[in-house]
Amino acid sequence: MQTGAQPEPRDTPQSLQVALLTNFVPPYRAPLFKLLAQRFAAFRIFVSTTMEPNRSWQPGWEGLDVELLRGFSLQRTERHPHDFTNPVFVHLPYSVLFRLWKVKPDVVVSGQLGFASIMAALYCALQRRSALVLWLTLSEVSELGRGWIRRSVRRLLLARARAVMVNGASGERYARSLGASKQKIFRVYQAVDNAAFSDVRERSPATGHRLLFVGSTGTRKGLLPFLGHLARWAAAHRSQSVELRIAGADESPTAFESDPPVNMVVRWLGAVPYDQMPSVYAEATILVFPTLTDEWGLVVNEAMAAGIPVLGSHYSQAVEELVEDGVTGWTFHPDRADECRTAIDRALAASSEERAEMRSACRERIAAFSFAATAERMAEAIEFAASKRKL
Repeated sequence: MQTGAQPEPRDTPQSLQVALLTNFVPPYRAPLFKLLAQRFAAFRIFVSTTMEPNRSWQPGWEGLDVELLRGFSLQRTERHPHDFTNPVFVHLPYSVLFRLWKVKPDVVVSGQLGFASIMAALYCALQRRSALVLWLTLSEVSELGRGWIRRSVRRLLLARARAVMVNGASGERYARSLGASKQKIFRVYQAVDNAAFSDVRERSPATGHRLLFVGSTGTRKGLLPFLGHLARWAAAHRSQSVELRIAGADESPTAFESDPPVNMVVRWLGAVPYDQMPSVYAEATILVFPTLTDEWGLVVNEAMAAGIPVLGSHYSQAVEELVEDGVTGWTFHPDRADECRTAIDRALAASSEERAEMRSACRERIAAFSFAATAERMAEAIEFAASKRKL
């Protein structure tokens, strides 16, 4: 009798063919996708666009199996209940169903809950040996004000999914509100390359009031109201100086010329390439993140990896998951003026000894939020969904 290698069970990671549908591949996601590509027999990424026009990043697809779907995109403006408008890009990749039928993946992972997810659900309904995983990069606050039609469609999609990935507790609560069972929900925390942002240098007392804001300067991020609160603090503390550095790309520095107190400096850094951001964090002592809504907020990960406590909004899911008030930062509701001013006062009153303890606590907290941990959790969701297929 001849002996030889036995065939692998169908649902081992090494045998699974996985397709990921996403809008585009940002640079901070490429390392995560490369880890997943190593885990499965195939990991194909289908994108709706090379990059959205309001992003300054360049596509970083090297080493990944990425295909641009045929389709078109629309831009519209949404008004959020927190009283700001936000540009939204709606992608309609009409070739997605054909491409899925061509490659016949065992598992389809679809980000967001739009057209691509509807097509993915249709494909899995027709090709019943394929399982659908929905990746919900959203929070309860980001989804405020959604109409009943959109919620009804999302409820149907979640019912079709074999597994649902969410960013954190808020995302899980939202999925549960639409009928998703706890059994099939997987918390997949967002991650960055912690080692790239780590910095062992000790900040001197002179940099104790060097604040940093990173990201879009649009109304959603809450920067302009925060500047007003910071100016009020500076006016009340004339003997102390404070500097706020802004690394953003979508507005000119003239938008912030409002005659701040002489002891307050606002320094515009402009658009900083992503690979140069670690050096920007290394010069700061506190990250400010006054967002009015954020489904996560990777700047929180980056700051904590750099040993920087976060002065952050409760409306960020990253703040909710990572920032413990008084330990790794200070939290506040940005639409409550008194609460915001109190948080600023507490942050800028912290002693050098307190800041040193918080730096250590930040690095300790963020250590578990790695690409490896995120990839492992995503793989668990994918394998769980595969095990529920109807073969």
